[in-house]
Amino acid sequence: MTSAAQETPVGGQGMDDFWGVVPAGGSGTRLWPVSRSSAPKFLQDMTGGGRSMLQATLDRLRPLTGDRLTVVTGAAHADRVREQLAGEALGGSLPGLGADGLVVEPSPRESMPAIGLAAAIIARHHPDAVIGSFAADHVVGDLDTFHACVTEAVAVARTGKLVTIGIEPTRPATGFGYIRLGEPLAVEGAPSAREVASFREKPERELAEQFLADGGYRWNAGMFVVRAQVLLDLLAREHPDMVEALTAIAAADDLAPMDELWPDITKIAIDHAVAEPAAAAGDVACVPGDFPWDDVGDFGSLGAVLGRVGAGRIVDGLVTTGAGEVIGQESSGFVMTTTGRTVVALGLEDVVVVDTPDAVLVTTRDRAQEVKQVVARLEELQRKDLT
Repeated sequence: MTSAAQETPVGGQGMDDFWGVVPAGGSGTRLWPVSRSSAPKFLQDMTGGGRSMLQATLDRLRPLTGDRLTVVTGAAHADRVREQLAGEALGGSLPGLGADGLVVEPSPRESMPAIGLAAAIIARHHPDAVIGSFAADHVVGDLDTFHACVTEAVAVARTGKLVTIGIEPTRPATGFGYIRLGEPLAVEGAPSAREVASFREKPERELAEQFLADGGYRWNAGMFVVRAQVLLDLLAREHPDMVEALTAIAAADDLAPMDELWPDITKIAIDHAVAEPAAAAGDVACVPGDFPWDDVGDFGSLGAVLGRVGAGRIVDGLVTTGAGEVIGQESSGFVMTTTGRTVVALGLEDVVVVDTPDAVLVTTRDRAQEVKQVVARLEELQRKDLT
């Protein structure tokens, strides 16, 4: 699966120490019925661009990393991920990553163990390597600006900082974490870098509105750039047992200790395990990212972000994607069809319609987050054919 993005790295020789790590997990239940437990959103083409979200993430990173890319996924999705990676040059030929550049977790343990294991494997062979962790299920626009921001982040990470890319807030979102910016940093090659004063997880709307009005806050997009060994050192401050286990797994070229050690590793996200305590100690920096971004948490946000990045079609007031024809009259919202059927929306405001071969979802943008509850109900009804 070769794409136009597989070209000479943007950073040239100056980025030869940079590795991309792509955690690919989660079930994406708020994007049902397109996202299913057997085929979550990162394995789906959610934007109509002809590539899954995972493949698009690799395409986006490859100009910076070349083949220095690895994907960390769970055992339940490993076969499907391998299918999508077939023909890709990944892994930088590192022992432990295998020929497919893939690390498979026996069970989900949140993001920190996944990213930490990739860091331990890379650090074992390249102690000075810088890694960048980028989720497999986000939508990013304006790739030139994205690449410039990551290049700045790498420059700051080489100084020993943990670096996050902070997105300019466009609304008082309550589903994202926030970064409070500190003083500017004087780092060559990173003119926009700032200290991070603190992190704040998913505030109430009133507080989010205050953050937006303040102007000194950025969305935490979960993009972290750091020297692999520095990440392990920061993690060891709070979770030394985890670092010991991850290092032991990485020390074996076949990752043989994984089955024995993995079940006892703490379930925790990188934000809580490393970013928040490191920020309190003054060890975190931020490079502001002024490019379109969304974590595509529901169909309402998918429709909005497709409109912003120019990936969707605008048809009669509706943002649309997929193979079918969409006709709208005095309507607004988002329509996605994967069946080729014609979908007509008449006199509906902020509607969400998702048409798949075995299920059709009709809701509103305001209620799109509640789709997760529908999936829970289907599970109660033992409708495994639909979940």
